[in-house]
Amino acid sequence: MPEWDRRLRVPGAGAVQWVQARGGLARWALLAVAVASVAGFLLAQRQSADVTYGDAPPGATIAEGSAGELSDATVPSVEEMQRMVAQSSVVRLPGAVAQWDEAAVRAAIGGRDVRILVAPPGLGKDAQARVRDVDNATVRVIGTRVSGGIYAASGTLLSDWKAQFARNDITGQLVALITEHAAPAGATPWRAPSAAELDPVLAALRTGEQYGISPSGTALRDAFGTGGALVVALPAQPRDTPAPDYGPALEQAFPDRPIVLMVGTWIEYHGPHAAEFADVAAAGFFARFDERLSTYAYPQANVLGAYLGWVTDVRYSGLFDRPLPYQPFDPLRVALPVLPWLFAACVIGFLLLSGRSVAPARRAPVPAAVPARLAALSALAVEVSGLTTAAGDPDLVRAITRLASARTALADGLPDRHLRRLLDEAEADLDRVGRTVGVRGYRPAEHAGRSPA
Repeated sequence: MPEWDRRLRVPGAGAVQWVQARGGLARWALLAVAVASVAGFLLAQRQSADVTYGDAPPGATIAEGSAGELSDATVPSVEEMQRMVAQSSVVRLPGAVAQWDEAAVRAAIGGRDVRILVAPPGLGKDAQARVRDVDNATVRVIGTRVSGGIYAASGTLLSDWKAQFARNDITGQLVALITEHAAPAGATPWRAPSAAELDPVLAALRTGEQYGISPSGTALRDAFGTGGALVVALPAQPRDTPAPDYGPALEQAFPDRPIVLMVGTWIEYHGPHAAEFADVAAAGFFARFDERLSTYAYPQANVLGAYLGWVTDVRYSGLFDRPLPYQPFDPLRVALPVLPWLFAACVIGFLLLSGRSVAPARRAPVPAAVPARLAALSALAVEVSGLTTAAGDPDLVRAITRLASARTALADGLPDRHLRRLLDEAEADLDRVGRTVGVRGYRPAEHAGRSPA
């Protein structure tokens, strides 16, 4: 009988092969899970770069010149402005709004020849270029934007920007550019508003929540998370006389309401959480838009819209303690920390199963009695085969088959328990054969005790 045929007929060998086959499937299943977990983890890491604390409503894209920042003001030709600057140390073109402390600026100039050209805000790019081409002007001012040569001066403190945008005061910028040392932005103080100044504002806010301007209700709700914000817009105040500061008075009248106060193009916030975010929002807004606000003549409504959009971005960044839109539970972010551990466990399982499939099968050493018993039973089967009758042939065939299976199992390294079971069954078959033969000494117990002749 061929070797492969004998193996197929070994009792119990199919079960062993089934276990080995299933072990291979488990090994590849673990490898597939490991690959899937590491791929999912890496893809999620790439996607997490786009995750933010909250998605602020998108702002509108505004084309140049469509926001009302350009005025009807014009400037003379470059040659004409050069002649004007040559004749006077300070030239103010029609429509110019910038103001400064003349004594402070004269002290900064000292005995030097410094010539200042002041142009109106809201000029187009061509008109601005003509102003910058006036090469005999030491300092050029467009709106409230101060520049000279390759340098430009801007505020560094909120008080600087408040003086510049609320009162058109550029004293600090002029002195900084002339002397390279900044000076206080304005010496004229602010004062509390009088009853005649404050009462009309309070009356308007109690009836319509707005004074001097009509902002978008949606923009206010996006910025402050509530529809009860108050807005006050006032024109730019004179520089040389104390100007009313409405902020503290409005906050006292409406202590629990968000208040946006606008003076000229200066904007400040009063109300809940002001200490947490107002300075952050104002510093970021004016640092970003300083050049455009000082150069162009934007309407107050457009500046307010940009400010509310900026506050919305600040609130959605988590700096402003206002409720954010609901964010649904994300199972991917919860499962991400587990994926690396799952990958490691699958790799370890794969390696263990691979080692078991490659390593040779191990079993306990076969006792010497097992091969000896197999040899004795095989010898008995040969001896008794010539004495059997038709009644004993089936038992003899079964015994010989089981002995052949036992030899194959011993050669293949199958467990010792399996070998003993096969030998016990073969011995029982040969015992029945020995009883049918009727000759003493051919039963296994008797044959094992015989001495060789």
